[in-house]
Amino acid sequence: MSRWKMKLEFVLLLYFLSYLPNIVITRLATSTPHADLGRPLTGLETLPATLIMNMLLTYAFIWLSGWHRDAHSVQWGAVRVPAPTRYTFLSGIGTALVLFTVPLSLTFTNVSIPFIQLLMRGDILIIAPLVDLMFGRRVRWWSWVALLIVALALTLVVHQRGGFHLPPLAMATVILYTIGYFLRLAVMTRIAKRDDAALLRQYFVEEKVVALPMSILALAALSVAGLGTQAGELAWGFTAAWTDPVIWLLAGIAVSLTVISVFAAIILLSPQENSYCVPLERSSSLLAGLGAAWLLHLFWGQARPTSAEMLGAALLLGAIVLLTLAPRFAVRRSPGQ
Repeated sequence: MSRWKMKLEFVLLLYFLSYLPNIVITRLATSTPHADLGRPLTGLETLPATLIMNMLLTYAFIWLSGWHRDAHSVQWGAVRVPAPTRYTFLSGIGTALVLFTVPLSLTFTNVSIPFIQLLMRGDILIIAPLVDLMFGRRVRWWSWVALLIVALALTLVVHQRGGFHLPPLAMATVILYTIGYFLRLAVMTRIAKRDDAALLRQYFVEEKVVALPMSILALAALSVAGLGTQAGELAWGFTAAWTDPVIWLLAGIAVSLTVISVFAAIILLSPQENSYCVPLERSSSLLAGLGAAWLLHLFWGQARPTSAEMLGAALLLGAIVLLTLAPRFAVRRSPGQ
């Protein structure tokens, strides 16, 4: 067990380091005035190309790494194609919701990165123990304490900001993100949270086979529907973005998203309870958001994190330390160790 935890801690560090540039590049792409449009790109304009490149990169990883061999499959002539079960199909729907709401959440110009991240991650912290209890998994004391610490960080930042006042699209983003993560955690707990690397690879492949094309098709459907300015923004993202200089920033977002998805799967599919894995992963991503906000402030002159957001970050760091050390002490004190 100790070897797994050492590995998990290393993966957590890599997850943080890959999330940091993702947030910085996303914010730059949606806050820097575009030469032709005369304004920064919107989140909807960046999403189509980003998700398409993310899909291609993820599929390339699945093939080149050999992870596709562990997935269920169907045979199309001489070609073996990964295919989801009914459970991983359901999880893929949830992941599709997460895929396009996470980048979108970083693009609201009047909402700070630490605040929107705390709000979205806080919802998942409430869901994590509920899913554990639904499936009869034990929630240990350090997981409860870590949940309370992160909830306190969320409360402090929300109070300092004066409440949950958000643009309608931002609020819809939070709700869809929460629904998506509930579906993911429920399926993970039902079929994949085992100490089995092959099962992890199987779940990852089958989920992505559904989630990536579904998220892109959903955006395409919104674009074709022609609903107001959103349809025009999506149309620009599907067509004009590919020949625009901003495509290099979008490619950077896509590469980092691909790396993040692998590390996130390893953390969340760890055999420990969701109430352990989720605060660990959420705290790391929140700290990455805070670090990105400081980098954007120092090098690009954007707003600096508030004192409440800094205090929230300190609490999150405390939650990570607790989740790292408490299980080790428990193992040492247990009989026969």
